[in-house]
Amino acid sequence: MDEQYDVIIVGAGPSGVFTAYELIQLGLNKDKKILMIEQGKKVENRNCPIEKVGQCVKCKPYCNITSGFSGAGAFSDGKLTLPNKDDDHIEVGGNIQDYLGVDKTKELMFYADDIYVKFGADTKVEGLENLDEIKKISDRARENGILLCNCPIRHLGTEKSHELYGKLEHYLLENNIEIMFETNVKDLIIEDNKVKGVVAEKSKINGTEKKLYSDKVVLGIGRKGAEWLAEMCDKHGIENTAGIVDIGVRYELPDAVMKDINKYMYEGKFVGYLPPYGDKVRTFCQNPSGFVANEVYDNNLTLVNGHAYKDRKSTNTNLALLASHHFNNPFKEPIKYGMNIAENANQLGKGNVLVQRLGDILAGKRTWQEELEKNSVVPTLKTAIAGDITYAIGYRTMVDILEFIKTMDKVIPGFAHPDNLLYAAEIKFYSNELIIDNNFKTSVEGLYSIGDGGGLTRGLIMASASGVQMARVLFAK
Repeated sequence: MDEQYDVIIVGAGPSGVFTAYELIQLGLNKDKKILMIEQGKKVENRNCPIEKVGQCVKCKPYCNITSGFSGAGAFSDGKLTLPNKDDDHIEVGGNIQDYLGVDKTKELMFYADDIYVKFGADTKVEGLENLDEIKKISDRARENGILLCNCPIRHLGTEKSHELYGKLEHYLLENNIEIMFETNVKDLIIEDNKVKGVVAEKSKINGTEKKLYSDKVVLGIGRKGAEWLAEMCDKHGIENTAGIVDIGVRYELPDAVMKDINKYMYEGKFVGYLPPYGDKVRTFCQNPSGFVANEVYDNNLTLVNGHAYKDRKSTNTNLALLASHHFNNPFKEPIKYGMNIAENANQLGKGNVLVQRLGDILAGKRTWQEELEKNSVVPTLKTAIAGDITYAIGYRTMVDILEFIKTMDKVIPGFAHPDNLLYAAEIKFYSNELIIDNNFKTSVEGLYSIGDGGGLTRGLIMASASGVQMARVLFAK
């Protein structure tokens, strides 16, 4: 039976969750019929078997790390990157400020942060003290052509994120938000350039398509849904522009090397535009005393990520090193380019993440398992396969990353130690950026795009903030 809703939210990541939460605060859950559709499981049913069985089993139909209530970002290490209150700009997290202005965006981000604290986030914010020490690191970085973006960080922790989002999930359900779990949105219903609803089916049951109608559809699909969104844009003529793809590695090195960053800031966000190409290269998702982890996308595509727990600790820090690439002429498919790199890496590792010593890369040789076993930096991802990541990652990207590592060694001695490990591939998929107005409305009437998937945001807190604003826009008087 076809059903009619006042609003349909596609995706239960942070942007979709906070849209639903704010609709409740506005009292619209009482007289409006609100539906959220999520292809993954309830947060309490999301778990990765790798800890028990020792290898990735490619969970079906979707990976529990990348799909499910709270999205993929909350199942990495759960960091909320906040803006500095006195700054007249926002360094990282996305570009909502281009649509709403800096002051309004900061207000939304702090509002979202308060909600996280309300539902159990750690009240401690990193990076607000030891400013003299942070300035020394920043000055040293600047002298070498690297920018340090010093942003306050609230660390949730991977296991604590589960608890927090579990509370949010129950709150939504208790307040009349209908959530269809393990349900896949196959298509959008668009007529005369107006959205009419979606076509959905249960993830585990083929042939059970159901049309769900609404003249307000919010796409909060996250990076996991970037390829699907690109397909929707092509099929329905939704206006978009060629976006970027971030390609790189997960880098693992001893806590002792990163001790000052870990102590004073928890996460250092370093950005460089180094020769010979001048591409943007950045650090992302730093995990002190953390663990490198698998995540599986559609078609069993295995990528690498990182976790940091509140209670469980290693002796290594891991972080992403990402080079940004923008393709627009004549090739305009950054997602396919990134997937090709990931597929090549998977083939070389027989479906597993590849790992290689920095010293071996610089020496022009692969890493062998027996060499890895004697390495001073012990890999925390036990399923990673020793090999040669340079067979998978393109020359330009590899040069970008190696030049960045060498330069960072002048900022943080030991950053370029030959025993440090590079895991491949880490890729951040973003759909081609949807063209939206200041209310996040796409070129299709009634169709909105928020969060990471459509290129608006790049992290938990700004994605959450976009959801808050989306709710306020939907039923504005």
